[in-house]
Amino acid sequence: MIIAGVDEVGRGPLVGAVVAAAVVLDPNRPILGLTDSKKLSAKKREQLAILICEQSLDYAYGRAEPAEIDAMNILQASLLAMTRAIEGLSLPLDQILIDGNQLPTLSSALTARARAVVGGDL
Repeated sequence: MIIAGVDEVGRGPLVGAVVAAAVVLDPNRPILGLTDSKKLSAKKREQLAILICEQSLDYAYGRAEPAEIDAMNILQASLLAMTRAIEGLSLPLDQILIDGNQLPTLSSALTARARAVVGGDL
């Protein structure tokens, strides 16, 4: 089963883009220390980012720019960034786990089940 995890960053600042990442971790290569990024030092986040890129089966980023945030609001822009990240993945997905309580709008061509997980970044 191929499962993607999705989370965003950048909802708190008053300027700049909101960015989301979608990652398919390799169950045969666990990455120790993954947790809520807000609980990690900057150095540890950087180290884990490198490992995630090197060891994951697939990953992609999505962005919503400031003009989009202004036009639709930060929540909708966050969901748009998540959609873009998911659509950037190349593997066929079976399930998508979204950190939060709302699901982004996904393409009807995407057959994976999506589920919102409150506290999914823990």
